[in-house]
Amino acid sequence: MQRIRPDWRFAMAHPFHFVALGFGSGLAWVLPGTFGTLMGWLLFVGLNPFLNDWAWGLLIGLCFAAGIPVCGCAGKALGVVDHGSIVWDEIVAIWLVLFVSADQLGSPAGQCIAVVVFRFFDMVKPNPIGWLDMRYKSGFGVMLDDVVAALFTLLTLAVGLYYWR
Repeated sequence: MQRIRPDWRFAMAHPFHFVALGFGSGLAWVLPGTFGTLMGWLLFVGLNPFLNDWAWGLLIGLCFAAGIPVCGCAGKALGVVDHGSIVWDEIVAIWLVLFVSADQLGSPAGQCIAVVVFRFFDMVKPNPIGWLDMRYKSGFGVMLDDVVAALFTLLTLAVGLYYWR
């Protein structure tokens, strides 16, 4: 299958495409993963006042599970399993980071630090993130490597906060 550059027509052709492309944020010409992460941050800020811890946990879990077929469908249509424009994985992963770190990094500045650290791990992909990215070429793999990047982010933030205080 030929690799294509998605546009709004592609995004609107199927509901899974629209979600996988982060409601259009993945259509950015440069750094679509960063734009997807920023969309996730914006959605977190908008949803957080209305969701308690239980609801956030459920939402993140359901969106991870839904992301497997959603990202798989879009990747197949694009001809690349983990096409750069597929950013649903970044959205769900940054929700996990912001939700877990909210008590310690709830300020906008703290959230910005969390976003930057997450983008580092998502872009650089140190092992085992890179290994997972190469090993699992499916919708599950697309979602998994970003969740592991989120876990690395949370560990880094926890260690950083421990030594900062």
